[in-house]
Amino acid sequence: MRVLVVEDTRSLAEAISSALRGWDYAVDVVECGGDAEAAAFAFPYDAVVLDLNLPDMDGLEVLARIRARGSDTPVLILTARGTLDERVNGLDLGADDYLTKPFEITELEARLRAIIRRSHGRKDAILRAGKIAFHTVHRSVEIDEQSVNMPRRELLLLEALLYRTGQIVSKDQLAESMTEFDGELSASAIELYISRLRKRLGPAGLAIRAVRGLGYVLEET
Repeated sequence: MRVLVVEDTRSLAEAISSALRGWDYAVDVVECGGDAEAAAFAFPYDAVVLDLNLPDMDGLEVLARIRARGSDTPVLILTARGTLDERVNGLDLGADDYLTKPFEITELEARLRAIIRRSHGRKDAILRAGKIAFHTVHRSVEIDEQSVNMPRRELLLLEALLYRTGQIVSKDQLAESMTEFDGELSASAIELYISRLRKRLGPAGLAIRAVRGLGYVLEET
């Protein structure tokens, strides 16, 4: 999962991004509304964490601009201004959830998981396909009820495919879900990770099918 954090208080932005990376999210951080708007359309984020008090524009204006351009990326608003009217306004503009400062990082991550699940039409915190179970809370994987240790990149790749089981996912989409602003994955690197993941998923009754020129599909065998 790739998340955009929009927060101009550097210490808070670093705390959020560090915690999310520890939970195996790919995280990009920007400090102003203009950069947030540009990033939101440059990359396919799974969620946006949006502070309202930004130096160049109000966070609600950023939200309105993102929604006006047709983006349905889940947005979690952070605010020290927790009035009812403001929350109602934000929800009317398309916010998916609100979190009032100060807050616990663990609650922020739990709310992120919830809005991402809802955006994919899921209610369960466990992604299942074949004999595999991906626990989104603990970031752990089981195959046929046996725990499997996976490197971070393979874990992110598996998660991206599981959220879109049966759908074609392009190499670019996979690469972008696994990297941040300062990272890059080549097509050959994606193919290598796909190859490694295929070997792991065989016992789970799952296959990753290549669709020539389009990408990959996770399917039950």
